Amino acid sequence: MSIRNLRELGLTAVAAAGFTLAGGASAFAGPAIGQFEIKSLRSTPGEFEFQSQNAYDLGIPRRRTETVGSELEADHNSLARQRNALELEYGITTFLKARIGVEYERERREDPTSIHDAQGFEDLKLDEYEAELIWVLVPRRGDGFGLGVVVEYEHPAESGGTKKLNYGPLFEYQTGPWRLTLNPMLSQFMGGDRNEAGQRDEKIDFGYSARILNRWSESFAIALEAYGSVERVGGRGGRSDDARLFGDFDQHRIGPVLYWSWVPGGEGSHTHPFGHDHDSEVTLGLGTLFGLTDDTPTASLKLSMEVEF
Repeated sequence: MSIRNLRELGLTAVAAAGFTLAGGASAFAGPAIGQFEIKSLRSTPGEFEFQSQNAYDLGIPRRRTETVGSELEADHNSLARQRNALELEYGITTFLKARIGVEYERERREDPTSIHDAQGFEDLKLDEYEAELIWVLVPRRGDGFGLGVVVEYEHPAESGGTKKLNYGPLFEYQTGPWRLTLNPMLSQFMGGDRNEAGQRDEKIDFGYSARILNRWSESFAIALEAYGSVERVGGRGGRSDDARLFGDFDQHRIGPVLYWSWVPGGEGSHTHPFGHDHDSEVTLGLGTLFGLTDDTPTASLKLSMEVEF
Protein backbone atom coordinates (compact mmCIF):
# COMPACT_ATOMS: atom_id res chain seq x y z
CA MET A 1 0.00 0.00 0.00
CA SER A 2 1.42 3.41 -1.01
CA ILE A 3 1.83 6.40 1.29
CA ARG A 4 -0.81 8.23 -0.76
CA ASN A 5 -3.27 5.39 -0.17
CA LEU A 6 -2.49 5.39 3.55
CA ARG A 7 -3.12 9.14 3.67
CA GLU A 8 -6.48 8.72 1.96
CA LEU A 9 -7.33 5.79 4.27
CA GLY A 10 -6.56 7.86 7.36
CA LEU A 11 -8.61 10.84 6.21
CA THR A 12 -11.53 8.63 5.16
CA ALA A 13 -11.57 6.57 8.37
CA VAL A 14 -11.51 9.60 10.65
CA ALA A 15 -14.10 11.48 8.62
CA ALA A 16 -16.45 8.51 8.29
CA ALA A 17 -16.38 7.79 11.99
CA GLY A 18 -16.86 11.47 12.72
CA PHE A 19 -20.26 11.32 11.04
CA THR A 20 -21.30 8.09 12.78
CA LEU A 21 -24.38 8.46 14.99
CA ALA A 22 -24.63 6.50 18.23
CA GLY A 23 -27.54 6.33 20.59
CA GLY A 24 -28.12 5.63 24.24
CA ALA A 25 -26.58 7.08 27.37
CA SER A 26 -23.35 5.92 28.95
CA ALA A 27 -23.01 4.98 32.59
CA PHE A 28 -20.77 6.69 35.12
CA ALA A 29 -17.15 7.05 34.06
CA GLY A 30 -14.29 5.13 35.63
CA PRO A 31 -10.66 6.29 35.82
CA ALA A 32 -9.31 8.10 32.77
CA ILE A 33 -7.17 5.67 30.77
CA GLY A 34 -5.44 7.25 27.80
CA GLN A 35 -3.95 5.59 24.76
CA PHE A 36 -0.61 3.90 25.28
CA GLU A 37 1.34 6.37 23.18
CA ILE A 38 4.23 8.75 23.75
CA LYS A 39 3.72 12.23 22.36
CA SER A 40 6.49 14.22 20.69
CA LEU A 41 7.51 17.89 20.56
CA ARG A 42 8.67 17.66 16.95
CA SER A 43 6.37 19.63 14.62
CA THR A 44 7.11 20.09 10.92
CA PRO A 45 4.90 22.60 9.06
CA GLY A 46 2.78 20.89 6.41
CA GLU A 47 3.59 17.35 7.54
CA PHE A 48 0.86 14.78 8.16
CA GLU A 49 1.12 11.73 10.37
CA PHE A 50 -1.42 8.92 10.31
CA GLN A 51 -1.48 6.87 13.52
CA SER A 52 -3.05 3.59 14.52
CA GLN A 53 -2.81 2.95 18.28
CA ASN A 54 -4.04 -0.44 19.52
CA ALA A 55 -4.16 -2.22 22.89
CA TYR A 56 -5.36 -5.69 23.93
CA ASP A 57 -5.75 -6.55 27.63
CA LEU A 58 -5.04 -9.97 29.12
CA GLY A 59 -5.78 -11.17 32.64
CA ILE A 60 -8.53 -8.62 33.30
CA PRO A 61 -9.48 -8.35 37.02
CA ARG A 62 -12.81 -9.85 38.01
CA ARG A 63 -15.54 -7.24 38.21
CA ARG A 64 -16.90 -6.45 41.67
CA THR A 65 -20.66 -6.67 42.15
CA GLU A 66 -23.14 -6.08 44.96
CA THR A 67 -26.91 -6.38 45.22
CA VAL A 68 -28.57 -3.28 46.64
CA GLY A 69 -32.26 -3.91 47.24
CA SER A 70 -33.31 -5.70 44.08
CA GLU A 71 -30.72 -4.00 41.86
CA LEU A 72 -27.36 -5.45 40.85
CA GLU A 73 -24.58 -2.86 41.11
CA ALA A 74 -21.23 -3.37 39.36
CA ASP A 75 -18.03 -1.38 39.56
CA HIS A 76 -17.02 0.88 36.69
CA ASN A 77 -13.28 0.41 36.65
CA SER A 78 -12.13 1.35 33.13
CA LEU A 79 -11.31 -2.01 31.58
CA ALA A 80 -11.59 -2.92 27.91
CA ARG A 81 -10.76 -6.16 26.17
CA GLN A 82 -9.69 -4.21 23.09
CA ARG A 83 -9.02 -0.57 22.12
CA ASN A 84 -8.29 0.73 18.62
CA ALA A 85 -7.66 4.36 17.71
CA LEU A 86 -7.23 6.08 14.35
CA GLU A 87 -5.70 9.56 14.35
CA LEU A 88 -4.43 12.14 11.90
CA GLU A 89 -1.89 14.75 13.01
CA TYR A 90 -0.86 17.90 11.14
CA GLY A 91 2.09 20.23 11.73
CA ILE A 92 0.79 23.82 11.59
CA THR A 93 4.06 25.56 12.53
CA THR A 94 7.28 24.46 14.20
CA PHE A 95 5.62 25.47 17.49
CA LEU A 96 2.10 24.09 17.02
CA LYS A 97 0.52 20.87 15.77
CA ALA A 98 -3.02 19.48 15.88
CA ARG A 99 -4.58 16.03 15.87
CA ILE A 100 -8.05 14.60 15.37
CA GLY A 101 -9.10 11.01 15.87
CA VAL A 102 -11.61 8.38 16.86
CA GLU A 103 -11.38 5.49 19.31
CA TYR A 104 -13.15 2.15 19.33
CA GLU A 105 -13.46 -0.02 22.43
CA ARG A 106 -14.74 -3.42 23.46
CA GLU A 107 -15.93 -2.40 26.92
CA ARG A 108 -17.49 -4.25 29.82
CA ARG A 109 -21.28 -4.43 29.79
CA GLU A 110 -22.93 -1.21 30.96
CA ASP A 111 -26.03 -2.64 32.69
CA PRO A 112 -25.42 -6.29 33.63
CA THR A 113 -28.41 -8.34 34.73
CA SER A 114 -26.47 -11.04 36.62
CA ILE A 115 -23.09 -11.62 38.25
CA HIS A 116 -22.07 -13.77 35.29
CA ASP A 117 -23.26 -11.12 32.84
CA ALA A 118 -21.19 -8.48 34.67
CA GLN A 119 -17.98 -10.25 33.64
CA GLY A 120 -18.82 -10.04 29.94
CA PHE A 121 -17.87 -7.48 27.28
CA GLU A 122 -19.74 -5.56 24.61
CA ASP A 123 -18.94 -5.82 20.91
CA LEU A 124 -16.30 -3.48 19.53
CA LYS A 125 -17.92 -0.09 18.93
CA LEU A 126 -17.14 3.59 18.43
CA ASP A 127 -16.44 5.09 21.85
CA GLU A 128 -15.28 8.69 21.40
CA TYR A 129 -13.98 11.48 19.16
CA GLU A 130 -10.75 13.31 20.01
CA ALA A 131 -9.08 16.61 19.18
CA GLU A 132 -5.65 17.67 20.43
CA LEU A 133 -3.22 20.59 20.29
CA ILE A 134 0.46 20.55 21.26
CA TRP A 135 2.26 23.86 21.80
CA VAL A 136 6.05 23.71 21.71
CA LEU A 137 7.34 26.26 24.23
CA VAL A 138 11.01 25.21 24.20
CA PRO A 139 11.94 23.29 21.04
CA ARG A 140 14.55 20.58 21.37
CA ARG A 141 17.05 20.36 18.51
CA GLY A 142 19.43 17.47 19.01
CA ASP A 143 20.73 16.90 22.50
CA GLY A 144 19.17 18.91 25.30
CA PHE A 145 15.85 19.77 26.90
CA GLY A 146 12.46 20.52 25.31
CA LEU A 147 9.12 21.63 26.79
CA GLY A 148 5.56 21.82 25.49
CA VAL A 149 1.92 21.83 26.57
CA VAL A 150 -0.70 19.24 25.56
CA VAL A 151 -4.45 19.98 25.53
CA GLU A 152 -6.86 17.23 24.42
CA TYR A 153 -10.66 17.13 24.28
CA GLU A 154 -12.54 13.81 24.23
CA HIS A 155 -16.22 13.74 23.24
CA PRO A 156 -18.28 10.58 23.78
CA ALA A 157 -19.96 8.93 20.81
CA GLU A 158 -23.02 8.12 22.93
CA SER A 159 -25.39 10.96 23.75
CA GLY A 160 -25.39 12.04 27.37
CA GLY A 161 -21.94 10.60 28.03
CA THR A 162 -19.08 12.11 29.98
CA LYS A 163 -16.76 14.54 28.20
CA LYS A 164 -13.11 14.93 29.19
CA LEU A 165 -10.55 17.73 28.94
CA ASN A 166 -6.96 16.51 29.36
CA TYR A 167 -4.10 18.94 29.83
CA GLY A 168 -0.51 18.97 31.07
CA PRO A 169 3.16 19.61 30.23
CA LEU A 170 5.31 17.53 27.89
CA PHE A 171 9.02 17.19 28.72
CA GLU A 172 11.79 15.78 26.54
CA TYR A 173 15.48 15.31 27.25
CA GLN A 174 17.98 13.71 24.88
CA THR A 175 21.64 12.85 25.19
CA GLY A 176 23.27 10.80 22.43
CA PRO A 177 21.12 7.73 21.64
CA TRP A 178 19.03 8.15 24.80
CA ARG A 179 15.77 10.05 25.12
CA LEU A 180 13.54 10.62 28.15
CA THR A 181 9.91 11.74 27.66
CA LEU A 182 7.49 12.65 30.47
CA ASN A 183 3.85 13.69 30.08
CA PRO A 184 1.88 14.15 33.34
CA MET A 185 -1.78 15.04 32.72
CA LEU A 186 -4.93 16.09 34.54
CA SER A 187 -8.30 14.88 33.22
CA GLN A 188 -11.35 17.04 33.95
CA PHE A 189 -14.65 15.12 33.61
CA MET A 190 -17.71 17.07 32.45
CA GLY A 191 -21.36 16.07 32.19
CA GLY A 192 -22.50 12.45 32.33
CA ASP A 193 -25.10 10.75 34.51
CA ARG A 194 -26.27 11.98 37.89
CA ASN A 195 -26.21 10.05 41.17
CA GLU A 196 -29.18 9.67 43.51
CA ALA A 197 -28.43 13.09 45.01
CA GLY A 198 -28.66 14.68 41.55
CA GLN A 199 -24.91 15.37 41.28
CA ARG A 200 -22.68 14.72 38.30
CA ASP A 201 -19.31 13.19 39.09
CA GLU A 202 -17.21 15.96 37.54
CA LYS A 203 -14.00 14.71 39.11
CA ILE A 204 -10.38 15.29 38.15
CA ASP A 205 -8.06 12.31 37.54
CA PHE A 206 -4.26 12.34 37.30
CA GLY A 207 -2.51 10.37 34.58
CA TYR A 208 0.96 10.03 33.15
CA SER A 209 3.00 8.51 30.35
CA ALA A 210 6.79 8.11 30.49
CA ARG A 211 9.43 6.56 28.28
CA ILE A 212 13.18 5.94 28.27
CA LEU A 213 14.23 5.08 24.71
CA ASN A 214 17.54 3.97 23.25
CA ARG A 215 18.41 3.87 19.57
CA TRP A 216 20.60 0.83 19.14
CA SER A 217 20.69 0.52 15.33
CA GLU A 218 19.76 2.45 12.21
CA SER A 219 16.29 0.91 12.08
CA PHE A 220 15.49 -0.23 15.62
CA ALA A 221 14.92 1.37 19.00
CA ILE A 222 14.06 -0.22 22.34
CA ALA A 223 12.09 1.57 25.06
CA LEU A 224 10.81 1.11 28.58
CA GLU A 225 7.38 2.73 28.83
CA ALA A 226 5.06 3.39 31.78
CA TYR A 227 1.44 4.54 31.89
CA GLY A 228 -0.78 5.20 34.88
CA SER A 229 -3.95 6.77 36.20
CA VAL A 230 -4.91 7.91 39.71
CA GLU A 231 -8.64 8.40 40.05
CA ARG A 232 -10.12 11.43 41.77
CA VAL A 233 -7.33 13.73 42.97
CA GLY A 234 -8.12 16.38 45.56
CA GLY A 235 -11.41 14.74 46.54
CA ARG A 236 -13.19 16.56 43.71
CA GLY A 237 -16.51 15.44 42.22
CA GLY A 238 -19.85 14.18 43.50
CA ARG A 239 -19.26 10.44 43.71
CA SER A 240 -21.49 8.24 41.60
CA ASP A 241 -23.50 5.57 43.39
CA ASP A 242 -21.16 2.76 42.31
CA ALA A 243 -18.11 4.83 43.35
CA ARG A 244 -19.57 5.06 46.85
CA LEU A 245 -19.95 1.27 46.92
CA PHE A 246 -16.66 0.19 45.38
CA GLY A 247 -14.32 3.17 45.80
CA ASP A 248 -11.84 4.53 43.28
CA PHE A 249 -9.50 2.61 40.98
CA ASP A 250 -5.86 3.27 40.12
CA GLN A 251 -4.12 1.60 37.20
CA HIS A 252 -0.36 1.44 36.53
CA ARG A 253 1.55 -0.37 33.78
CA ILE A 254 5.19 -0.71 32.70
CA GLY A 255 6.97 -2.74 30.06
CA PRO A 256 9.32 -2.92 27.05
CA VAL A 257 8.39 -1.74 23.55
CA LEU A 258 10.36 -2.36 20.34
CA TYR A 259 10.18 0.15 17.44
CA TRP A 260 11.09 -0.63 13.84
CA SER A 261 11.24 2.11 11.19
CA TRP A 262 11.83 2.19 7.48
CA VAL A 263 11.44 4.47 4.46
CA PRO A 264 9.07 2.95 1.86
CA GLY A 265 10.83 2.43 -1.44
CA GLY A 266 14.05 4.00 -0.16
CA GLU A 267 17.37 3.15 1.42
CA GLY A 268 18.99 4.18 4.65
CA SER A 269 15.96 4.04 6.92
CA HIS A 270 16.38 5.48 10.40
CA THR A 271 14.57 5.31 13.71
CA HIS A 272 11.57 7.66 13.77
CA PRO A 273 12.11 9.18 17.26
CA PHE A 274 15.51 10.58 16.17
CA GLY A 275 14.94 13.10 13.42
CA HIS A 276 13.21 13.28 10.04
CA ASP A 277 15.36 13.13 6.92
CA HIS A 278 12.89 11.79 4.35
CA ASP A 279 9.53 12.72 2.87
CA SER A 280 7.83 9.66 4.31
CA GLU A 281 8.50 7.05 6.98
CA VAL A 282 6.72 4.12 8.62
CA THR A 283 7.23 3.09 12.26
CA LEU A 284 5.82 -0.03 13.89
CA GLY A 285 5.77 -0.51 17.65
CA LEU A 286 5.20 -3.76 19.54
CA GLY A 287 5.42 -4.30 23.29
CA THR A 288 3.88 -5.67 26.46
CA LEU A 289 2.90 -3.54 29.45
CA PHE A 290 2.61 -5.39 32.76
CA GLY A 291 0.04 -4.38 35.38
CA LEU A 292 1.32 -3.20 38.77
CA THR A 293 -1.92 -3.09 40.78
CA ASP A 294 -4.83 -5.45 41.47
CA ASP A 295 -7.13 -3.15 39.48
CA THR A 296 -4.92 -3.31 36.37
CA PRO A 297 -4.94 -6.13 33.78
CA THR A 298 -2.07 -8.58 34.14
CA ALA A 299 -0.69 -7.54 30.74
CA SER A 300 -1.58 -5.18 27.90
CA LEU A 301 -0.31 -5.86 24.40
CA LYS A 302 0.60 -2.63 22.60
CA LEU A 303 0.65 -2.47 18.80
CA SER A 304 1.14 0.83 16.97
CA MET A 305 1.76 2.14 13.48
CA GLU A 306 2.77 5.67 12.48
CA VAL A 307 3.10 6.89 8.90
CA GLU A 308 4.59 10.30 8.18
CA PHE A 309 4.02 11.95 4.82
